[in-house]
Amino acid sequence: MPFRPRTAVSGAILATAAVLLCPAAAAARPAAAPAPPGWSAAPAPGDGATPSAQDRPSFYLEGAPGTVMNDRLSLHNPTGRAVAVRLRGSGAWIAFAAKKVTVPPRTRATVPFTVTVPHDAAPGDHPATLVATAGDPGSGAAERDAVPVHLRVSGPVLAALTVENVSVRGRGDAAVIRYTLVNRGNTVLTPRLAVRADGLFGPVLRRGLRTLPGRLSPGQSAELTEPWAGPPGLDAVEVRLTVTADGGAHGSATASYTALPWGVVAGTAFLLVAGAGGLVVVRRRRRAQGPGGVGGGGPVRSAAGGARPSEGQAADPAAELASTGSGARS
Repeated sequence: MPFRPRTAVSGAILATAAVLLCPAAAAARPAAAPAPPGWSAAPAPGDGATPSAQDRPSFYLEGAPGTVMNDRLSLHNPTGRAVAVRLRGSGAWIAFAAKKVTVPPRTRATVPFTVTVPHDAAPGDHPATLVATAGDPGSGAAERDAVPVHLRVSGPVLAALTVENVSVRGRGDAAVIRYTLVNRGNTVLTPRLAVRADGLFGPVLRRGLRTLPGRLSPGQSAELTEPWAGPPGLDAVEVRLTVTADGGAHGSATASYTALPWGVVAGTAFLLVAGAGGLVVVRRRRRAQGPGGVGGGGPVRSAAGGARPSEGQAADPAAELASTGSGARS
């Protein structure tokens, strides 16, 4: 076959273009699909429902005392291996149809459970959790998923909140206000807190109502702190905490806080000790002097009005003669 320069050049150009375009083609190629996610737990769809289980992020159940409610938990395993899952509820009211379920690869398993409300259950919110665990918890390699259960017992709702054990610790540049919040009602509360402090010369701290992080379940208590930067250095202060929540919950409590510099305290204590010591000395001197003057040796008068000599003192001769003569004349 005869050699054709034009054909050779064209072939070389095409080969070079193919080499240069290979990286671009590789870059334009879609990335490999990521590995499928691990197993998960979620509420199962209701009877006849078409949406996936993930459309219901949590359970919501409501019933009167003595009611038995039913629902289902969905376990999804998109991986290529079977997963053994253990199931439990955070409260004694929850019971699963099976406590351990093995979910085959690329399969969804549905596990029924019941919630039995005791006859003496208090009305209001009773939050719980469904916990699913795969693997050995003791090995540290266990996988865990949890689904919230918003359980409400029907009946009168009482919102009650108290603030207790208020105290102030620390002096100088910073102090800390410590207190305890207690949910005394039967519904879940999100507390709000306001702080004020008044000293002898007027207000020293004002903090308006603000929402605290976290929620309190019925009967739950929480020990909290409130930082106080720059408290007064010399004052007697009353600190008042006020808490509120939806439903009319309201409570308040106070604590006393006395701030005195160390020098003032030490000087006052020294003056008190010195004054007490001086008083003791004066009393001892007065007791030593007695009622009649220094040493208690003053003249003692007789019943007749004359001065009787003290013991060991010589009598006056002239006084004796006058007394004797007066007696002779009578």
